[in-house]
Parts: sequence; structure tokens; C-alpha cells
Amino acid sequence: MSDHDEAAAVRPLTLAWVRRHLEVGERIVRTEALHGGITAETRRLTVRRRDGDTRDLVLRTFVDVEHAEDRLNREADALTLLTGTGVPAPGLVAVDPTAARCEYPSLLMTHLAGRTVLDDEGLETRVPLLARQLVAIHALRPAQRPRKYVTLTTADTVVTPKGADAAAWAAAIDVIRRPAPPCEGRFLHRDFQPGNVLFEVPPPGPAGARITGVVDWAATSWGPTDLDVAHCSTNLALLHGPVWGLRFAEAYEEAGGVPAAATSERLYWRVRSGLAFAEEVTSVSQPWREAGRTELTTRTVEERLDAYVTALMDTLG
Repeated sequence: MSDHDEAAAVRPLTLAWVRRHLEVGERIVRTEALHGGITAETRRLTVRRRDGDTRDLVLRTFVDVEHAEDRLNREADALTLLTGTGVPAPGLVAVDPTAARCEYPSLLMTHLAGRTVLDDEGLETRVPLLARQLVAIHALRPAQRPRKYVTLTTADTVVTPKGADAAAWAAAIDVIRRPAPPCEGRFLHRDFQPGNVLFEVPPPGPAGARITGVVDWAATSWGPTDLDVAHCSTNLALLHGPVWGLRFAEAYEEAGGVPAAATSERLYWRVRSGLAFAEEVTSVSQPWREAGRTELTTRTVEERLDAYVTALMDTLG
């Protein structure tokens, strides 16, 4: 495919906007769709420099996404904040949150090395790395706090999976009928999970894995650390089995993370996260199957979610 054909994969107005943010003599020679996300179209753009070398950028475009302006502004602010902090995040190149110059709200950023790893192999190594990375994110103290966290799931909107443990789910739903526990807020990613973490896994195998990047900062918030812990725990439980959801919470504390002191408060956030996933099992599991985890059917993920919620009630309830 020619350079022109590759570049044309980006919408015309957006392509012109991107070109305005390239260095003199640079041109886009290749585009590649990056899969795995739910809300945004994401492309890697290969840019050839005047000296013949290349570099990569990443373009995120929100097509008919609710609150796109807010999400992109939050991501741009987060990427600016994270510069120089040691947290491996992309660098902001440009943002058009209102689609003033693009067809749709868009953000252009630097490309990070590494890839997402969703396989079971090497999980024993990756979970502590994920935990340590999340502790580092929660340690950030920005001069200006992002907006307060939002949770949308209520006791009345929970969708109990078919065949689930009715008693356990009823008890779990009762847990989130209570008011949210008070907390000392921290800087939150709000979608920290394996799909948003890049790893480099050099030979000879998983034991040498290291994190090279954390992406998708569009939901950055201020709130309890337990929210991020609970979200990642639920993702791990559905991807790899309930025991890994429980293990991640332990790894977070072992890495120096500080969750809520009271068991009842930890239960509240972890159950709330699990119940929230019940409303979106299909949308969550589809990208995993596209990434190669074809065995994670909607039914399989529902069964794992049921087992995880039941395990939470058994261990913390």
C-alpha cells in the first residue's frame, strides 16, 4: 500500500490537523488500527523524518462518544501532569476536544514501546508489577486535583447473571445500598487494568517482564484508592479466574498501597466494582476475545464474575 493510501485511513480533516503538529519535513507513511479499547478509535501513525528515520505517534478519536470533550480534556491534563513523574505515560502532542479542526474529538500523543499481555502465562510475575505501578500512581500529589470520582451502578441497576448464587448476590447488592464510606482521596487512573498497561517481555520469557507504559487516562479522578484496586481486581478475576482478583488486592498492600482500614469499606468498593461489571459483561469481554482470548465467552465471564462476587462475600462479608 502506498504512503498516500495509508495516510488516507485517517479522516481528511483529522489528517490535516495531525500534519500541522509534525516537525518540518516529516510525513505520515503508515497507519495501523490498534485494537482492544471500547470507547475510542485508536491508530498508530508511523512518521518518516527528513533524515529517513521514523517515529510513531498515537491518535485517539472519539466517534459519537458521550462526554468526549470532558474525557479528552481530562486525558490531556493527566498526560501533562504525568510528564517527568516517573509514571510511564504517553507525552501529549496535541488535543482537539471539541472537534474544532477534526471530524471528531481527537488526541495525538507519543507512542510507547511494549504491548498489552492478557495471557495466563507469566501472571505470577505481572501481578506484583501491576500492583507496584498502581501504588506509584496513587502516590502522585498533583497541584490541581482532577474531578471527584463518579460511580454509576446502583442497587437497582445491577443485572444478576443467569444461574448466579442468588443469596450471595442479594447480600452483595445490599452492601452497595449503604452510603459510600468516607475516604482520604488520592490520584486515580480509574481504568487501571491489564488492557491499559504495556509490557515488554524479553527472552527467555515472562520472568523478565517489565512495565513500559500505562495508557488511557481519560477517566482520571480523585477518590479512594480502593476504587482502582477494585477495578483492576475485577478485571483480573474475569480474565484469569477469581483467585487472581483476590490476589491483586493482597499484592497492592504488599507493594505499600494503603486501602481502607476497615474490612467493611474494602468490601464495599470491591463488591461495587464487581456488580458494575455485571451490566457490561458483553462489552468488556468482546475486546478480550478479539485479542486472542477466544475462550472468554460472555457466559464464561459471567460465571467467573459470579464466582468472584461470591468469593468476596465469603472472604470479606
